[in-house]
Amino acid sequence: MTEKPAPLLIKRYASRRLYNTETSDYVTLEDISGFIRDGREVQIVDLKTGDDLTRQYLLQIIAEHESRGESVLPVDVLNDLVRSYMGGGASVVPQFLQASFDMLRDGQSKMVENMTAINPMSKMPGFDAMQAQQEAFMKAMTGGLSGGWTGGAQQAEPQEDDGAEDLDAIKKQLAELQAKLSKMS
Repeated sequence: MTEKPAPLLIKRYASRRLYNTETSDYVTLEDISGFIRDGREVQIVDLKTGDDLTRQYLLQIIAEHESRGESVLPVDVLNDLVRSYMGGGASVVPQFLQASFDMLRDGQSKMVENMTAINPMSKMPGFDAMQAQQEAFMKAMTGGLSGGWTGGAQQAEPQEDDGAEDLDAIKKQLAELQAKLSKMS
C-alpha cells in the first residue's frame, strides 16, 4: 500500500499572508483551493504559534465559494451541520460525511475501472480520448474530490504529465478530424 505524500505546508505570517514552503512564494485562498482541487492535501500553520489553522481556512474557502453563488451544500445540510456543532454530546455527522465521501471516491474509481475492464467498446479507436474526457467530466462534477484517484488506484502524486499527454492526444485527434472534414468539403 502506498503512503500518502506529506501535505503541502503553508505558513501564515503575522501579517496574515500565506506562504507556500515548497515554491517559496505567497499564495491566496484561491491558490490553496486549486491545490486541493488538484488532489493535494494542505496543512496551514501559524508561523509564530505553530497552531494548525487548516480547518479554519478550509471552512473559509467553502464559505467564500458559497457566498459567490457556487452553492454545493443545500441549506438543509448546512442547518444539520450547525445543529451538529451546537448540540451537546458527540455527533455522528463527521463520520457520516467522511464515509459518504469515501463511498463517492470508491464509486467513481470503480466506474472508471469497469469502463475499461468490462466494456467491449474499450477496443474501439478513440475510446482512450473519450475515457479521458469522461474522467475530466467526473473530476469537474465532483469538484476535484477524486483526490488523485484514477483508474481504480490512488496515485501518490498528481500525474500532470499524463494529463498533458491526454490533452495532446485529443488535440491530435481533433486536428485529424478537421483535416478529414476539409477534404470532404
